[in-house]
Amino acid sequence: MSSQPVFTTCDLCDVHKNDGSGAFRVLPPVFRDFGAARRFAGPVVTIKCFEDNTLVKAAVDSAGEGRVLVVDGGASLRRALLGGNLGAAAARNGWAGVVIDGCVRDVAELAACHTGIRALASMPLPTEKRNEGQRDLAVQIQGVWVRPGDWLYADEDGIVVADRALTA
Repeated sequence: MSSQPVFTTCDLCDVHKNDGSGAFRVLPPVFRDFGAARRFAGPVVTIKCFEDNTLVKAAVDSAGEGRVLVVDGGASLRRALLGGNLGAAAARNGWAGVVIDGCVRDVAELAACHTGIRALASMPLPTEKRNEGQRDLAVQIQGVWVRPGDWLYADEDGIVVADRALTA
């Protein structure tokens, strides 16, 4: 596991607060922290799925290489898109973090995963496996556009997204 990234979202916001281009975006403060890594950053991989985590499983089972998986789960509070087994796979395979516009489960197990995990809430009900969803497309997370290759930065204060790396 690599060391904690050196940044604060507050400092990034101070520098980019007047950016009107849309290159710098701030996600609404609705995400809860579930993973052991409180601070994480990396280039974004996106998935869009609704109450079916087939593509989430495929992603975390592959090499993460310090990237952040951003999942547009349609803000569903009815099914969990990530649980303890998938959280452990994300940590084991080098994902810096997973941000889910939806729910997770196995909260105690996720807390032991050495990766960043953010989601709206916990929900014990798993998804149905229908092999549906899309990967590597622009997604809207709580009204904010996130694109593959963007950089996501998350810490105790929040989550920001930029069209390029903002730190060395």
